[in-house]
Amino acid sequence: VALSASTLNKKQYKVRKIVIDAGHGGKDIGCHGKKSKEADIALAVALKVGDKIKQEMKDVKIIYTRDSDVFIELQERAAIANRNNADLFISIHCNSAKAPHIAGSETYTMGLHTSDGNLDVAKRENSVILKEEDYLEKYSGYDPTSPMAHILLANYQSAYLSQSIRFASYVEENFKDELGRISRGVKQAGFLVLWKTTMPSSLIEIGYLSNVEDEKFLRDEINQDEVATSIVRAVKRYKLGFESN
Repeated sequence: VALSASTLNKKQYKVRKIVIDAGHGGKDIGCHGKKSKEADIALAVALKVGDKIKQEMKDVKIIYTRDSDVFIELQERAAIANRNNADLFISIHCNSAKAPHIAGSETYTMGLHTSDGNLDVAKRENSVILKEEDYLEKYSGYDPTSPMAHILLANYQSAYLSQSIRFASYVEENFKDELGRISRGVKQAGFLVLWKTTMPSSLIEIGYLSNVEDEKFLRDEINQDEVATSIVRAVKRYKLGFESN
């Protein structure tokens, strides 16, 4: 049963199940750099995050939306989290931009777009539904090319917004302070993968594959491990904040 904003507090909210969502997969490679695909890097980092949580937080169950190179519809990713009554949903992605100098991480929660850049990222990530059959029926007539459609999504997830922002801020702080990465901050946008989740949720764009240095960093397995460690530390801090007396 989903918790309302009024009941989501330290005494009642425990982080016991976390769904980790590796973006894209299968026929949907996501964005790409000169030598890498988003789907591959997202999966590698997602699996590392899950493994570390299993090792370091024995009271937490990890559920993956995918653990191999397969295509999972966006609505099914949210449904997996809802069916399992997850306490936190973490979606891992890589970013892309037309300008090759743009670099760094940014972590999104569900909400209104405050810039054209946020809208562009949401449109790109949401456009995967065009690969799904009957997407207009599945997503209530949602058109990924329409700015108004994205704005309408902003009313969802409002009950969990403060918790989602808290977790997202921990992620970005760790990327900046621990890894020395460029942090582009916590942002809000209308991501379909977050739309129907009934728990705090964040989408992490771990870097830009369109940037040469970011792509080089993200292709390295040691760096992938460090990114995963930073995300896990954010989970620990978030979990401790709710469960401490």
